[in-house]
Amino acid sequence: MNALIASINPGLVLILAGLLAGLTPIQRVRQGLALGAPVLALFMLLAAPRDIDIATMGMLGFDMVLYRVDSLSFIFGLAFLIAALINAVYALHNDSRLEDSMAMSYMGAAVAACFCGDFISLFVFWELTAVTSVFLIFKSGTRAAYKAGMRYLGLHVLSGVLLLFGGMQIYFDTGDMSIRALELGDPGVLLVFLAFGIKAGFPFLHTWLADAYPKATVTGTVVLSAFTTKLAIYALARTFAGEQSLIWIGAIMTVYPVFFAVVENDLRKVLSFSLNNQLGFMVCAIGVGTPLALNGAAAHAFCHIMYKSLLFMSMGAVLYRTGTAKATELGGLYRTMPWTTLFCLIGAASISAFPLFSGFVSKSLTMSAVAGIGALIPWLMLLFASAGVLEHSGIKIPYFAFFGHDSGKRPKEAPFNMLLAMGAAAFICIGVGLPAFLPGFGFDWLYNILPYADDPYTMKYEPYTGDHILTQMQLLVLAMFAFAVLQRIGAYPPEKRGIILDTDIIWRRVGYGFAKWSGTIWTKVGPAMTGLFGTLTGRAFSRLEAAFSPRGTLAKGGLFDGMAVWTVVLLGLALMIAFFVR
Repeated sequence: MNALIASINPGLVLILAGLLAGLTPIQRVRQGLALGAPVLALFMLLAAPRDIDIATMGMLGFDMVLYRVDSLSFIFGLAFLIAALINAVYALHNDSRLEDSMAMSYMGAAVAACFCGDFISLFVFWELTAVTSVFLIFKSGTRAAYKAGMRYLGLHVLSGVLLLFGGMQIYFDTGDMSIRALELGDPGVLLVFLAFGIKAGFPFLHTWLADAYPKATVTGTVVLSAFTTKLAIYALARTFAGEQSLIWIGAIMTVYPVFFAVVENDLRKVLSFSLNNQLGFMVCAIGVGTPLALNGAAAHAFCHIMYKSLLFMSMGAVLYRTGTAKATELGGLYRTMPWTTLFCLIGAASISAFPLFSGFVSKSLTMSAVAGIGALIPWLMLLFASAGVLEHSGIKIPYFAFFGHDSGKRPKEAPFNMLLAMGAAAFICIGVGLPAFLPGFGFDWLYNILPYADDPYTMKYEPYTGDHILTQMQLLVLAMFAFAVLQRIGAYPPEKRGIILDTDIIWRRVGYGFAKWSGTIWTKVGPAMTGLFGTLTGRAFSRLEAAFSPRGTLAKGGLFDGMAVWTVVLLGLALMIAFFVR
């Protein structure tokens, strides 16, 4: 029995729980499924053997690996399952069968995808994450959410199609469908790279993130923040480690969203831009490709899932109690929401990489790895982005929501289940970030489960050195000083109340304008073209009928008249073509 349980992909447990939740109207049953499924899946993952194909299947001549655990997939799967449990606690107050079902199925698909060993099974779960997650956006019920959800769905289905075609092309070229290290060059590999890039939020492919996430439900945004993009980071680390172009792609990703987050008014959208910024650190580390860098990407992904979920949970609690997440409509909430304020500050300190918090011990690995290969300009870009993330997520989020000007709002504290989930995430953010002064506690625990934990440089790596702490504190203090001065003299960029367009202007305005213009032209030209086509086809049919119908020209006369002559001519042509082609 234990062997059977250990051979089942843990993600399937969550998918099954999601299906059952969709069939039961009883909220208590759905709550039990949401809490029990991640716990059971965690035990299954911990019991699974490593570095062997645990579950395989043959289909249509393809060898599919449905379950394989190694050091890279383990840390991502572990982070996903912990996040699934925390999200389940956060959403206990919800009474939505659709949202509960889709959230569990979505989380299960992401977990299952981590342990797939071939492109076909990865494609199945890759598309399942897209189809299930979009309902968390639609569930908001607004027209804006519907439009954003359709844009989100279109891009993510495209990602799946690219993945399928790319995987099949790789198979035709090499005869191997397994997920493995790839090198850019062949068309199939490029398609796979683009498929991963869409979900990872590469420049020009990233707009779905800030467009859709803030429009999801309160709990839906928290769930979305943890899985889709980190699944793409896992896939990139698995297949494109050491791809040099990722260094520059990641560096641009860290810098580009900072400018939008500074002026954005919707604080959940600020966190979405910040999410894209943090993904850049991971992508850059994967591009470096050294064991230290890949450890940094995995560690940063683990920590990012926790502190980003914590920040989204705190803003979700604010939205749940006040009905808004706009910076211009908030302020002074610390008076009646002290616990939410505290947890938000812990998340802000973690994402800003303050010493003693999780972001410090994970980001240090990436920064050291980039500096270690002598990539000065990317390193400077990451340094600038570190200051930027402190400004827009470390300072702006808590300042405008809980402090700043007094909005006059005096909402209740967040529900207990929300506080419990935020407390669990905050505990991890602190516990992982502390120096290793207790067995099994502190950053050593995280470093020991990294993909290359046995790498000599990683084994002796110490984040709490004087130069690390001094450099980071100088950066943080100067960034806070700059924010305070700009606020004091009134020079801080004001929040924009409208929609801030990104590169999505290409299809929001240019593309939509072209489609609208094309529609106008068609309404004028279409009827005339339809009439002309109808006239021409009508005349052609009349002539064919006149020639070949039983009463037509070719049917008149004897056997050796028109029909026989044409038959001989056609047969002669067919024989000549067959003779010369052979």
